[in-house]
Amino acid sequence: MTTSNAADGDVDPAVREELTRLRDSIDNIDAAVIYMLAERFKCTQQVGRLKAEHRLPPADPAREARQIARLRALAGDARLDPAFAEKFLNFIVAEVIRHHERIADDAANGATPSANRSRSFSAGE
Repeated sequence: MTTSNAADGDVDPAVREELTRLRDSIDNIDAAVIYMLAERFKCTQQVGRLKAEHRLPPADPAREARQIARLRALAGDARLDPAFAEKFLNFIVAEVIRHHERIADDAANGATPSANRSRSFSAGE
């Protein structure tokens, strides 16, 4: 939630309307980002199960390096700071690896990797 230092009566109605329009757009974009991340994690969970079933390592440093280079280039094209894009991807990849390790541990302990399909994803787990 955003607050203003100006009293309600001190802001030009046209400015308030433009702020509302822009903030509504930001809220919609934030919602889209969350749903896209959820879809991404659904795919990475499938990757984790496949890796566990075939005893592949949770991390793939070569793939991660390719992804970082690719997303840095995309960020540059989109006029987004490539360093920020890399930090964001590193955060996501670290969470994905943690999920893959959990899936591999579950598989090694006799749990079926598919048992975690409906699990939600949280960076704070």
